[in-house]
Amino acid sequence: MRKISIYTILLTFISSLTIAAEVNIFNARHYKADAELYSKFTNKTGIKVNLINGKAGALEKRMIKEGADSSADLYITADAGRCGAFKAKGMTQGGLISPAIKAAVPSNFRTNHWTGIAKRARIVYYAPDRVSGAELSGLTYESLADPKWKGRLVIRASGNIYNKSLVASLVKNNGKKATADWAKGVVANMARTPTGNDRAQIMAVAAGEADIAVANTYYLALMLSGNKGAEQQAAAKKVKAFFPNQNDRGTHMNISCAALVKGAPNKANAIKLVEFLLTPESQEHFTNNTFEFPMIDGVSPSPLVVNNIGLDFKQDLKTKVSSYGAKQADALEVMTAAGWK
Repeated sequence: MRKISIYTILLTFISSLTIAAEVNIFNARHYKADAELYSKFTNKTGIKVNLINGKAGALEKRMIKEGADSSADLYITADAGRCGAFKAKGMTQGGLISPAIKAAVPSNFRTNHWTGIAKRARIVYYAPDRVSGAELSGLTYESLADPKWKGRLVIRASGNIYNKSLVASLVKNNGKKATADWAKGVVANMARTPTGNDRAQIMAVAAGEADIAVANTYYLALMLSGNKGAEQQAAAKKVKAFFPNQNDRGTHMNISCAALVKGAPNKANAIKLVEFLLTPESQEHFTNNTFEFPMIDGVSPSPLVVNNIGLDFKQDLKTKVSSYGAKQADALEVMTAAGWK
């Protein structure tokens, strides 16, 4: 009986070690390449990655409903606005701030509750045969409200998180009243009622429905890669990229972020995974598969990005991305009031 008891205790101990060697990710990034990256992490560390994939809203709703019973360690999603809003709901915790993370990520792209793991810029795409160099000279997000763009602009709906974060950054930099006036000008300049995703805006310019579009950088590279079909690849070749606000604060930057969930049962493993995502190996994986900009220094973007979008541009490193969540309600309010569908 004594031998059986000791054997049982040993099995329980080994089982507990096995259970501890895992991390649970509630993942709203829908890239097959990400799963491949997590497999590399498991191979290196022995820590099993359990992926719960879904849309951001559904995942957040589930974590909130489950509360203290949630198995979530990390919430990985696109856009600082989402991470900021999730933190505001009391669903994250501090502690995601190891020396390795602090060394890798500039302070404006992280908090101690969540951190950026890759960057993207929200820029302007234009039709080179219909938009002159003089019109583009000194272009800013603010000047998208200039009447010269009347009937020439396409951009996504006001409820889109990328737009909410962009407008939140304008509220942060220019104030709510000025941004409200700006939003009215943007609506007046729209070539059509907002419809479709970022790629649809680029395709609208290629098709001659508009002269300029606002979209994230990685979408053009994704289209050029051929992964979205020949039609989108051909459309992407008809537009050019332009980085706004090069003469002042720089181009609006956003992130894919990893947030440490409140009550994470595997906090130490979660931090190890985030540190792994910020290594050169992982960053190169992001840049070559999702066409985002690297978060860390010393890693180059994909050649598709470098050759067709650009690398040498001034980033907005002044505006903390944490303000995107803090100013999100104001952003949506001014867009709604302006009639931005």
